[in-house]
Amino acid sequence: MNATPARATDPKRANAPRDYEVVVIGTGVAGIYQTKRLKDLGVNFITLDMNADLGGTWYNNRYPGARFDSESFTYGYSFSKELLAEWHWTEQFSPQPETLKYLNYVADKFDLRRHMRFNTRVDAMHFNDDLDTWTLTLGDGSKLTTRFVITAVGVLSTPTQPEFPGMADFKGLSFHPFNWPHEQPDLTGKRVAIIGTGATAIQIIPEVAKVASHLTIFQRRPNWAAPLNNSKIDDAEMAKIRARYDEIFAACARTPGGFEHEPDRRGFYKVTPEERKALWDKLYDEPGFGIWLRNFVEIFTDEKANAEFSEYIANRIRQRVKDPVLAEKLIPRDHGFGVQRVPLETGYFEVYNQDNVELVDSGETPIQRITETGLETTNRSFEFDVIIYSTGFDAFTGAFDKIDIRGAGGVKLKDKWADGPVTFLGLMVTGMPNMVMLAGPQHASTNFPRGAELAVDWVTPFLEYCWQHGYTRFDPREEAEQRWFQHVQDMYKGILMGKAKSWITGYNGNLPGHEYGKTRFNIYAGGGPKYARTLQQCAEKGYEGVDLS
Repeated sequence: MNATPARATDPKRANAPRDYEVVVIGTGVAGIYQTKRLKDLGVNFITLDMNADLGGTWYNNRYPGARFDSESFTYGYSFSKELLAEWHWTEQFSPQPETLKYLNYVADKFDLRRHMRFNTRVDAMHFNDDLDTWTLTLGDGSKLTTRFVITAVGVLSTPTQPEFPGMADFKGLSFHPFNWPHEQPDLTGKRVAIIGTGATAIQIIPEVAKVASHLTIFQRRPNWAAPLNNSKIDDAEMAKIRARYDEIFAACARTPGGFEHEPDRRGFYKVTPEERKALWDKLYDEPGFGIWLRNFVEIFTDEKANAEFSEYIANRIRQRVKDPVLAEKLIPRDHGFGVQRVPLETGYFEVYNQDNVELVDSGETPIQRITETGLETTNRSFEFDVIIYSTGFDAFTGAFDKIDIRGAGGVKLKDKWADGPVTFLGLMVTGMPNMVMLAGPQHASTNFPRGAELAVDWVTPFLEYCWQHGYTRFDPREEAEQRWFQHVQDMYKGILMGKAKSWITGYNGNLPGHEYGKTRFNIYAGGGPKYARTLQQCAEKGYEGVDLS
């Protein structure tokens, strides 16, 4: 339908001059789909992006080894049968260049680019209480006005650099993987340092180790990881995938994580240790998150069950790393397997068997400073040609903090979220009228595109509802927001994830205020199906909990 705002009771607000009815911020997976939905409605809107082109995380992260850890055929959009029939994924887990090509294909197929403006950074968003509009200040100083704002700014779009003394003095090449040069640097024969062993580094390290003369890895705390077990998809396999797309997306909607992987519900203690090991042997050799998500439910809730499974994974690491002392350094001791998001790897542990690879425990001997030619720890000096700061992201709220967002009465979103995000359904924030978030904090933690489509498919009818009824303003009620926030907190009870030093719960050793113990409830841990039902019930009850005026 063509969504035209209905006549409102207050002509001043309804007819307030504005450049757009809707502004979308971000052209990643969520922003592209939201652009498609608004285009279909014929709304006066624009989608802005600070980058030179679309793709979001897949535009920026160009480091070697960057790829999905979701199966490609569960990651793509589900909204178009024609698109599903046309696109051929070439690998079970798509590499970054192919993923970016896919997103460009989608944008071109549905003629979305003409609604997008690139190289456009949003520096500030201030709400006008008198007119029920937002004024956005852009990076070049210009301003635009809009009735509604939809943020699609990304969960991991704000990299965090460490603050070592002397970083500016280094004469070689240095960068965060998020800012990997688009003109790929040649690391052949180079002395390379990678600081960090998180999910990104676990993808980069095996690739750099193939070409660097020497690779030194600085690890503060080890991470669990499991094999990706990637493979090619030929024409025959792709035909089989196309034939069962309905089944694939039904499974994604049914499972807590939004994947095809369904948990084993036999009961951890109802099967023998031999049966448990047989399952784990099978899952460890299969592709994707099966080793995590097809596992017994108890590994997420029961410390004894998790410890037994973690020891199984530890033994698999010991089998893959020849040096037993080094193997122990790669096994986490501060958390069990699966209590935070699991990195998937290709040959990661075998890298440590190479003569040109060295592991430095920066927990034992911390980095003191960066020098012109390398870095110094408490007991040693190193010389490098390249330093890669794989030091994580200011997850979930970092992208919002970069924008000066001021809602009703000039209240700053950054102040409201100083101790962690508080939202209504992970979609709205009390006191920030006419703003909705796609995959914002406290949204369900699922396979990202599945959660993004779920959000867009709720937000779009909600805006139509506002237009049909002549509403110029919406704002979630504080009591509704607090009920949701309490529910979010309750979902952390009884699961081991809440105890982990994880970016999911806000831990980031490179960010003040994100220390361990200061839990930030960044995700909704109740699973995709429960979250989807909550959204549906809210809509069916006339968007209960939201003040519409």
